[in-house]
Amino acid sequence: MNAQPDHPDRPERFGSFGAHDPYDPYGPHSRYGSGGAAGGGGGPGRPPGPGKGDPAGEPGPRIPPPRSSVEDTGRSLPRLGTGRPGPPPPPAAPPVLAHRVLKSLLGAWALAACSAEEAAAVEDHLGGCGPCADEARRLREAVGLLHPAESLDLDPALRTRVLESCLERRPPRIPVPEWAAPYDAEAARLDALLQDIGEADWHAPVRLRWFADDAPAVRRTTVAGVIAHLLSVDGLVAVALGLEDPLGAARPGEANPTGRTEAYWKASDQPPTRSLRGPWREQSHDLVRTVSFAGGGRGGMAVPYGAFTLPLRDAMLDRAFECWVHADDIAEAVDYPYQPPAPRHLHRMIDLAARLLPVALAERRRAGRADAAAPRHLVAAGSPGRSLRLEIEGSGGGEWLIPLDSPAALATADREVAHVALDGVEFCRLAAGHVAPEDAAAGQDGDRAAIKDVLFAAASLSRM
Repeated sequence: MNAQPDHPDRPERFGSFGAHDPYDPYGPHSRYGSGGAAGGGGGPGRPPGPGKGDPAGEPGPRIPPPRSSVEDTGRSLPRLGTGRPGPPPPPAAPPVLAHRVLKSLLGAWALAACSAEEAAAVEDHLGGCGPCADEARRLREAVGLLHPAESLDLDPALRTRVLESCLERRPPRIPVPEWAAPYDAEAARLDALLQDIGEADWHAPVRLRWFADDAPAVRRTTVAGVIAHLLSVDGLVAVALGLEDPLGAARPGEANPTGRTEAYWKASDQPPTRSLRGPWREQSHDLVRTVSFAGGGRGGMAVPYGAFTLPLRDAMLDRAFECWVHADDIAEAVDYPYQPPAPRHLHRMIDLAARLLPVALAERRRAGRADAAAPRHLVAAGSPGRSLRLEIEGSGGGEWLIPLDSPAALATADREVAHVALDGVEFCRLAAGHVAPEDAAAGQDGDRAAIKDVLFAAASLSRM
């Protein structure tokens, strides 16, 4: 008969192996068995004690106690083959290469095409070889020319193209009128500029320039002061639309751009700060939203500017022009690249200035600043009179016939006495008072006195 198994709870089928069952983890040859050196009973080098086979003692533990790992002690791992931790391995020394090999690797090193070992060897060699160091510098400069730095500034027409593409797929439920689109775009561009500049840039000095009484005028302020100026003058349009006046109780009795700006600056106890960006941004959004809800039918609503009045469609173009001009002032002060408006928006701004020139010429004559030598031929309203051809070159340009003798006269090509050609941006800088009439790069032909009056009239359109 087979002997009874040592473990009564074990199935009978293991009985044939007896105490030498090789699959028994607690057998006599196991470290956990009664006969092994690690078992509960006596073994080589261990004192005898009660164990599994000792009828007088309790059975020994069948599960070994947990062992601590060196990873749990916070100490470094031992080196292989030893029980002691070793120091970190030293960095590999660069390979020793011949001078001609190192010189042949300079081109690959300049292009960052060497392996780590080759790059280390080349750089170690350049520290002691002057000719190779000069050659490496020349190669690096040549590589830089192969990869010219690209401007990170977005194309100013990108926003317009993206919007047009989106609107072709899904027209807006409430579209922005065409005459308000330039202001919407220029306000967004200026807001992006303000987002990019730092805290200190808001206090950078800015010169507001314009042309008054045939002489240049300058007012010094800061970037934040320029935003305060735009906020207060945009308030003229806001008040006409029934929106809240940003000046509040500081609103002056005389509603003109200069008076409102001075009142806004004086109403604050502290110099303007970047906190003005929020109110200006919110007001610009309110203006665009309001004229969009009102539709294109309200474009003829009058917006008073103090000494003169503009229809709403022209007032929004005027605000777009001022937004671009003063954004360019800010960009110049903080050394920020800034581009002209999109061509179709620039064309609308130029068209507004050209339509205002006849009135500006009449104002110069009333003020006695017109050229006394210039002949004047009074004609009835609507009748053909002398005219000047204004040719604006470049993107956004075109041609306009300007009546010279009366705003109500009809300008015709048959009565053309002079021709002036200017670049579009140059003409806008002239109309903004940033270029003196004598310095405007204009091509001139015909009546010199008429040309001078038109150029000075264009400069007189500017204001603070």
